[in-house]
Order: sequence, then structure tokens, then C-alpha cells
Amino acid sequence: MARVTVEDCIDKVDNRFELVLLASHRARQISQGASITIDRDNDKNPVVALREIADETLSPDDLKEDLIHSLQKHVEVDEPEPDPASLIAAGGVSISADAEEEDAPEAINFDQMSEEELLAGIEGLVPPEKSDDY
Repeated sequence: MARVTVEDCIDKVDNRFELVLLASHRARQISQGASITIDRDNDKNPVVALREIADETLSPDDLKEDLIHSLQKHVEVDEPEPDPASLIAAGGVSISADAEEEDAPEAINFDQMSEEELLAGIEGLVPPEKSDDY
């Protein structure tokens, strides 16, 4: 049987560095128990991964997305913004009668803190204890 070379895969994945990343990621998946899409033919996991890419049994774009997802430590979830009408109905936002007539937004009041109060609060903070882990 002929060995898989980079030339067999380079027309599927243009960048050789990206090809190495994708093939190594797929080889790790195979070693962790993922099912393979071709016959093994007594090949090792990196060769099986390259053959899967060369035979196009796996999409390089899907492998790339899976690689990116596996490297992410924090995944942001897009949550839909609440509907303003539902906030008003739920009582989350109160609108004064004057604001309804003028169609002007109500002024938001924040707690005010002077510079002296801020400095006094900062001085009252306790630094974290040092540990041997760092």
C-alpha cells in the first residue's frame, strides 16, 4: 500500500501548518476512541488521520471548527436581548407619566461617591495572601 504524503492532502488544506494541526488533532481524537471513517489497514493514528483528510471523508472545515472549540477555555454564549415591552410588563422598568407623554427616556440615578469616599474604600481593602503556588 502506498503511504500518504503531504501532497495527497495539500489540495484539500492549502497551508501545511494547518494540515499538521488538523491531522494531529484528528489523530488525538482517534486515540481517544473516536470512530474512524476509513479502513485502518494496520496504520497508525496520524496516517489514518491524513488518509481521512486525503479521501475527504472528513471536512477540513469541520475539523478546524472542532480544533478551535477544543482549544477554547471560555465559550461565549449569545443570549438574546430582552424585549423592552416584556421588561415593562414584568415591572422591571418603571416609566413616569411625564416620560410617557413626552416619549423621553427616564433619567437613571446612580449612587454617587466622592473621591474621598472612594480613596477610603480602597485603603480599607486587604491585599490577597501570597501562596506558594505562584
